[in-house]
Amino acid sequence: MDEEKKNELIANMTDNLPTLRKKMGITQEGLAEKIGVSRSTIATIERKKKTMTWNMFLSLVLIFTKNRETDKLLSVMGIYTDELNEFIKNDGSATI
Repeated sequence: MDEEKKNELIANMTDNLPTLRKKMGITQEGLAEKIGVSRSTIATIERKKKTMTWNMFLSLVLIFTKNRETDKLLSVMGIYTDELNEFIKNDGSATI
């Protein structure tokens, strides 16, 4: 997966992060604790003052796919795409 596609997925996650977090019923603090960052990091990303890393994106995907309230939304929001699914299944070695 190229950097442009990764950046697009990160942008989609950033745009939808407040909605996903609220749908899951978790605070910025709670989400930050789950992925090992500070609450201020989540807040800064939600305000689009900082760009999340690819590793943070993948951590959020894992959390949101394991939640019944947010799992299906990831596809609708263009965050969990077929391309991302292939990338994850093939240990990141697939080039699409």
